[in-house]
Amino acid sequence: MKIFARFMNDESGATAIEYGLIAGLIAVVIISALTTLGTNVKNKFNAIASNLT
Repeated sequence: MKIFARFMNDESGATAIEYGLIAGLIAVVIISALTTLGTNVKNKFNAIASNLT
């Protein structure tokens, strides 16, 4: 029973999961921001290229 009680009181795994979720959320935000930025840059280069021709 002591092993089970000690297992129930151990929260170190929960902390690792929380850090993993935060890292995943940050990655999603970075990917979406870079995708939007890439689209805007592509559109700008296409506009410049069409004006040069």
